[in-house]
Amino acid sequence: GTLARRPALLAHLIRERRRVACTARKLLLRSLSSNHMCAKEEALSHDDRLSRDSSHLNLSSLGKRSRSNSPSSRSEKTTVPGAARCGLDVPAEQLPTKHEIRQAIPRHCFEHHLPTALSLLLRDLVIVFCFGYAANATLRTEEMRLVDWLGWGVYAFFQGSAFTGLWVLAHECGHGGFSASKLINDAVGFVLHSSLLVPYFSWQFSHAKHHAKTNHLVDGESHNPDTADDLSYLLGINYYQLYDVLGDDGFAAFQLFAHLALGWPIYLLTNATGGRRAFGGKPVTGVMDHFRPSSQLFPPQWSRRIAASTTGVLLVLAGLVQAGRIFGGARIFFLYVPAYLVCNSWLVLYTWLQHTHEDLAHYGDDEWSWVKGALSTIDRPYTECFGFHDWMHHHIGTTHVFHHVFSAAPCYKAVEATRHLKAFLEPRGLYNYDDRPILQAAWETAKRCHGVASVEGSQYLKHISQLKPKSS
Repeated sequence: GTLARRPALLAHLIRERRRVACTARKLLLRSLSSNHMCAKEEALSHDDRLSRDSSHLNLSSLGKRSRSNSPSSRSEKTTVPGAARCGLDVPAEQLPTKHEIRQAIPRHCFEHHLPTALSLLLRDLVIVFCFGYAANATLRTEEMRLVDWLGWGVYAFFQGSAFTGLWVLAHECGHGGFSASKLINDAVGFVLHSSLLVPYFSWQFSHAKHHAKTNHLVDGESHNPDTADDLSYLLGINYYQLYDVLGDDGFAAFQLFAHLALGWPIYLLTNATGGRRAFGGKPVTGVMDHFRPSSQLFPPQWSRRIAASTTGVLLVLAGLVQAGRIFGGARIFFLYVPAYLVCNSWLVLYTWLQHTHEDLAHYGDDEWSWVKGALSTIDRPYTECFGFHDWMHHHIGTTHVFHHVFSAAPCYKAVEATRHLKAFLEPRGLYNYDDRPILQAAWETAKRCHGVASVEGSQYLKHISQLKPKSS
């Protein structure tokens, strides 16, 4: 019996020996891999490091790098040229299609509901009226005291946010997301945008281009990053010299002021940060503004709509002047102008922050695809003031990824749709979210994201000192 069991015992011992040897080899390989990864981690800078799991899709950890772009830290780092830093910077065929993304979202999220849209419009109008009535009834415009100045400041802050709510609804009209009726959309959008001095159809065209070519370095519209060459002469200013004069923090403060205070009117008047090609792919030979029917920004068949848009803005300006003659120029000024400027700051802030991060790529002709561009968008929390702004602005900043993929979908269903969109994109490493407080995100963006090297390939935003040409 013992002899009969020997072959079985011998086979068991052989299997055990093979198992132990296999385990030892795995441990050895794991140890070598770990040492290799540690060495590799030391060789790569924190800014340029590729996440090796799905955590890179949440940009909040990236947002906490307070010193990553300071000149001193940059000099101590080595970078890997061309290294991809986001899950979207891959061949387009590896990304899901728009149809596949849509299949992950319930059909009712794309269905318009006019009573809901009109109720939101009524809500915003009532809020604007209440803020205006309260300020007009309690605050003086002559022999003003400190309390009046403070009161007008508080009024401008909140009324500007309320104006932005109306602005967003007009923006939805321009996309066809307010209702299923083009006539209703254009009628409501034209009145609302004109009242906020926005040329409705002109902006509708350029903003549609922004969605069609998001993060395209040549044809992208609004907040298309400047190149290293652009920064040497931008609107008559040498930004490299300006940075040398102002220093790091001073230049960041200038960036904030230029974007939030001047950015919107400059964009409308000159198409600054817009596309590098005129309509039809033609070279830009003059100023591409949003007001002249002959502007290179628009196709010839849009000339009547552009003229109507400009007329709407001029009528509102004439109405404000006439109201000033009747009720007093100072009163109309304080009721409208500061809140209007706050509204402008909000809309620029949204477009700027939702598409600007040092770990999201912008693409040249050779790398861009529609899905890459649409998903190169960031959702942010906007929890300031207990979420008042996010609520007032119809959640445009917290659901911006969904909005860019499906711009004609109704904003009043975007919160639900975003939950499904996130569930589809996040496991694939394709959902971008930055949970930094907005003021912090704005400051760090102004401090770090100044331009790209060129308009070819995949380009990541860099600090201006990294783009400055080396002196000969």
